[in-house]
Amino acid sequence: MRVLVDTSIWSLALRRRATDLNPREEALAAELRELIQENRVQMIGPIRQELLSGLREEAQYRRLKEHLRAFPDEPLTVQDYELAARFGNQCRAAGIAGSAVGFLICAVAASRNWPIFTTGKDFQQYAKPLPISLHAPRP
Repeated sequence: MRVLVDTSIWSLALRRRATDLNPREEALAAELRELIQENRVQMIGPIRQELLSGLREEAQYRRLKEHLRAFPDEPLTVQDYELAARFGNQCRAAGIAGSAVGFLICAVAASRNWPIFTTGKDFQQYAKPLPISLHAPRP
């Protein structure tokens, strides 16, 4: 099964030094490496944009951009954006605030039956009213 990897996991694994990771973070980075080896990782453009944004050095931007090119973007459709809006409305009605990108991630994952691999606590909240699942690292 494919897994939609959120910005938080990519950032942990690619933008931080391995020596700075605590044991939980090391396990998350190891899980991402396993998913990559198994060819199960999925990427969407908004996640790519988040990852490439805010880099201070042009060289760092170029290196990360080239590294991420190994992961083609899943094409997004009008239905993905419409479902994201619906999910946003559902969450707001349930008292759960969120971002447009977060709801788009949920919509893409739900429509393709992919779990989301994230450290974002917001996705735990989204999972209450929405038909999404979260990927848990293997022991």
